[in-house]
Amino acid sequence: MHCVIVRYPFELTRGGVLASMAGVRPELVTGDSVTIGRRRYPVMQVGEVITRQDRRDFTGGEVIRAMARLGFTCHGRPEATPTPEADAPLQAASELLASPDPQDA
Repeated sequence: MHCVIVRYPFELTRGGVLASMAGVRPELVTGDSVTIGRRRYPVMQVGEVITRQDRRDFTGGEVIRAMARLGFTCHGRPEATPTPEADAPLQAASELLASPDPQDA
């Protein structure tokens, strides 16, 4: 498939991307990501490997568009899940404000 990333034309194939990413250890995913094989890679890491360009030279959108056209599964930024420990002080304060004071009765 012909695509343009970093203003350079690339002929990418699904097999070529799989071969390029074989043996590459995934970095921690903090933003958009792509599932290649059984691993989930950050899009900027994938772009750097397949284009051999610096990450500052291209956008994640260019890589996501190319990977989606090749049939790879693309994922958005992971949702932050609040931890119960972080909610505990807020929950306690909310309960204190919402309940009537037993001494006023």
